[in-house]
Amino acid sequence: MTTTKTGERALADLQREHGPALFHFLLGLTFGDRQRAEDLLQETLVRAWQHPEAFDAPYESMRPWLFTVGRRLAIDARRSRLARPAEVSDAVLEGAPAPQDTADSAVRALDVREAVRTLSPEHRAVLVRIYFRGLSVGETAQELGIPAGTVKSRSYYALRLLSRSLPGYSSRSSSSSSPRMADASATST
Repeated sequence: MTTTKTGERALADLQREHGPALFHFLLGLTFGDRQRAEDLLQETLVRAWQHPEAFDAPYESMRPWLFTVGRRLAIDARRSRLARPAEVSDAVLEGAPAPQDTADSAVRALDVREAVRTLSPEHRAVLVRIYFRGLSVGETAQELGIPAGTVKSRSYYALRLLSRSLPGYSSRSSSSSSPRMADASATST
């Protein structure tokens, strides 16, 4: 069984005569994507090469056959692109946030809890309400039944004691690493 293919000369004539018009037609179907239009043009010409019987069709020109094949190839290519998940470029991956290491924050939380346990009950009560429960100075004073000035004083001295008992932590790094601590500290003064 032999398969006949379109001759080189006939294919070259076909490309010369209909190639530019077919390319512009495919360019419109691909919304201006030159690379895709060129790929579709090449695939259309391959189909013309594989089907020499199309040259014997009762048409005056091969253009309708070429445009039909090109349009069907464009539709198939679009459907297959839509069926696949979108490709992710390196730029998207570089912009994604790096996974956080939770071990460091867990160790810091354990250190802080242990340090808070070493405080006197009065100091601990003030810090727990202000920094862990998010109460204001006034709310803390009302809940504990003490003046607001006493709440401020106890929170000040409790934080000083914590900064001494937490080796490797400075008051600046602890307040910058926890915006809530910084907000509560500003509220308590």
